[in-house]
Amino acid sequence: MFSQLLDPKVQQFIKDTTGSPVDKLALQKNPFPQLQWADVLNQISARAKAKDKLPTWFEAECIIYPSKISVEQTSSEAAAEYKAGLVSGESLIDLTGGFGIDDYYFSKTVGHVTHCELNLELSAIAKHNFEVLGADTIQCLPGDSLDILNLLDRQWEWLYIDPSRRSDAKGKVFLLKDCLPNVPALLDTYFKYTNNILIKTAPLLDISAGLGELHPVKSIHIVAVNNEVKELLWVLQKGYYGPPMLYAVDLGKSDRDVFESVYDNTDEAFYELPQKYLYEPNSAIMKSGAFDSVSRHYNIAKLHRHTQLYTSDELIDFPGRRFAITEIIPFQKAAMKQLEGKKMNITVRNFPISVEELRKKWKLKDGGEAYAFFTTTKKEEKAVLLCSKI
Repeated sequence: MFSQLLDPKVQQFIKDTTGSPVDKLALQKNPFPQLQWADVLNQISARAKAKDKLPTWFEAECIIYPSKISVEQTSSEAAAEYKAGLVSGESLIDLTGGFGIDDYYFSKTVGHVTHCELNLELSAIAKHNFEVLGADTIQCLPGDSLDILNLLDRQWEWLYIDPSRRSDAKGKVFLLKDCLPNVPALLDTYFKYTNNILIKTAPLLDISAGLGELHPVKSIHIVAVNNEVKELLWVLQKGYYGPPMLYAVDLGKSDRDVFESVYDNTDEAFYELPQKYLYEPNSAIMKSGAFDSVSRHYNIAKLHRHTQLYTSDELIDFPGRRFAITEIIPFQKAAMKQLEGKKMNITVRNFPISVEELRKKWKLKDGGEAYAFFTTTKKEEKAVLLCSKI
């Protein structure tokens, strides 16, 4: 199926040309007439995509890649490693195996992993790569995962599912019932074979909508990598009762920020005018919507009910960006003239004018060391908070 791509000369060529513009390579004569030139180019392009996202695969010899799109859509190693920390025991079956990044990491925390994949070529690619990487506790079974589940007819400690959105799903509303497999419709079947289900969904899914389709949800994990939300993880446990726990996680290059709270709890924020320090939540917290819980958890005030910025007189550790407020300017024409033509990084929060409009009207240049937050205070007053980043 792909054995000719493993020829040492082909592999060396792929390695040597990784990072080169593929559109220019496409114009060259194919140096390997026994292969489709498009197949070689895909390996080059996909390997380049893997460099930062999948360093273990990138550094290994004789890895075979699926399409570039498959590599773009797969979990990063950072996110896969986090997921692996949520499961344990002796057995896990992945019903949507794909390229197998998640399963490779699951195999580090679970005794035996079964990788199911409907696409026969992708199943073979994953199997080959697992062998290259020495992941010998993973079994690859090509075919329909529900058929495999019913055929094996056994209990698993974990089921893992990464449903994909159907290409014929209309509109922008993202619902799990519009994905393959249709997890909400199959939950009762899945729970015949396990007590624990881990589901990965795209960050586009609304949390309240997900809770409306899934049951019983024990915890929700919002996973960001370098402040970009990459996926939502849903831990379902048979027989669980009570509100789910919510974890907003940002996996940085050297550390991780984690905020945890009971979802939809009764915390109420408290409000103050801007004090010495300003805090902007990271993207995982912004996705969570748990803004009142953040105020109570860290004992810091919000600026306004609809302004997701926080303030305090004492500097604290915080999962997001921290600033020292150097000046507070009322958003009035006379006061704004002092900013005209200056260079600064602009953010708007609960403010009626866009960044582009502000830059145009006041001739503000982008960049530099100064930060300006255009926002609304608890007194319903528009203000500009001039800050320096900590």
